[in-house]
Amino acid sequence: MSATALRPPHPDSPSALATARGKLVLVLLCAVAFLDFVDASIVTIALPAIQRDLDFSVQSLQWVSSGYLLTYGGFMLLGGRASDLLGRRRVLVAGTVLFAVASLGGGMATNAGTLVAGRLVQGAGAALMLPAALSILTTTFHQGTDRHKALGAWGGTAGLASAAGVLLGGVLTEGPGWRWVMFVNPPVCVLILFAVFRLIPGERPPARPASFDVRGALLSCAGMLLLVYALVEAPDEGWGSVRTVGGLAGAAALLAAFLVNERSARDPLVPLSIFRVKGLAAADATQLIGVAGFLSMFFFLTLYMQNVLGFTEIETGLAYLPVCVGVGLAAGVASKLFARVGTRPVIVAGCLVAAAGVYLLSRIPVDGSYVSDLLPGLTIMSLGLGAVFVAITTAANAGVPADRAGLAAALLNAAQQIGGALGLAIFSAVATARTNHLLAHHADPAHALTSGFHRALLAASVFLLAAAVIGLRATNTRGEEARPEAERRPEPVAR
Repeated sequence: MSATALRPPHPDSPSALATARGKLVLVLLCAVAFLDFVDASIVTIALPAIQRDLDFSVQSLQWVSSGYLLTYGGFMLLGGRASDLLGRRRVLVAGTVLFAVASLGGGMATNAGTLVAGRLVQGAGAALMLPAALSILTTTFHQGTDRHKALGAWGGTAGLASAAGVLLGGVLTEGPGWRWVMFVNPPVCVLILFAVFRLIPGERPPARPASFDVRGALLSCAGMLLLVYALVEAPDEGWGSVRTVGGLAGAAALLAAFLVNERSARDPLVPLSIFRVKGLAAADATQLIGVAGFLSMFFFLTLYMQNVLGFTEIETGLAYLPVCVGVGLAAGVASKLFARVGTRPVIVAGCLVAAAGVYLLSRIPVDGSYVSDLLPGLTIMSLGLGAVFVAITTAANAGVPADRAGLAAALLNAAQQIGGALGLAIFSAVATARTNHLLAHHADPAHALTSGFHRALLAASVFLLAAAVIGLRATNTRGEEARPEAERRPEPVAR
């Protein structure tokens, strides 16, 4: 990388955030994160309208949400490594263009297949955009204070987008219509591209063509795609079905072959030495388990508000407004605590607080009230969510060499996508089993639905407790800078 803003850190380099340009770069990168994260949840409230308009079957409707998740998680490692090898700005631009085109095509869809195809391509574009943007952030804002603020803003944006997606989806669906959950993206992408070319310096062509681990790329993408697909389909197919067991076994075999390949490849897609970075694996695992609890909570509460309490789309969206405020406040406070206590206590405390909030939400009654039964749990959960996302993002990037920043970003975000798919698959099965059991015994449908949500949300709170335990192994960074490439000694290729 030749650009000054993307050079490896130097101890005496000035603060990037002290300049107006640096602040604009941070806003730009957080906008990329917001766009990619928000599109995972913005279609949730629009699903009934999409089903009516495009004649989706009940079973195929899930792919409007899951299609994005599938390719987003499946291509994440490839996108991260590509940004390190081919240039971060190039990959960010390519992903943004792909995302915009797919959004436009999805918004113009006249049948179910076209919309699902658009969501699949959207996910692939996001898988290029996100690791490239996060690696630009970690290599640009490398000083201790800058790093805390930048990663705090990124982590807060990630948590905020989870709630804001539902809010925006409700407003757009009840306003101009469901197609605008797709049409809103291309204008934003145009603004992002304009800002990228103005603010992010370009890279010189590599001195030699980048050697690419084609076999590793094929194995990792195939394994990740099959894993996410099997998890998404499991609630409908059944966990003991041949299709589910075969899919999970096939994914395990492909990913095992991928690891074997990475040990012997001359230029591996995922250099396994990155896991020698202290606490990185624990931070990624905490992200995976924690997101499984968080994402499923939004899914079940949205169904509860619409199907049990009778909320409209816009009322459901506005119900999450306090969550957006709570996440923003918690993210700001958490980023200031790192210099005093480090990231580990914030991760653990955030998971425990979030677990308490989700546990309160697991007690929702059939005749519930938003103010007394939803608002307290949502507020408590939001404080934990904001703290957790900021702290994990910071911990997962601590001590990562600059030339592996894209890979570290991809690993963290792949953990998030797999966690989301895993949580929805497991907790949907829990909720469905309980609801079907009660319906078989002639229970009231609203009572059966709510009881299923109880079980799922209780399980989600247990996952958040487990995330707190895993978080005890995460890095307790207080703002260490990344090691520049020049200081790293070449490592022998494992044979």
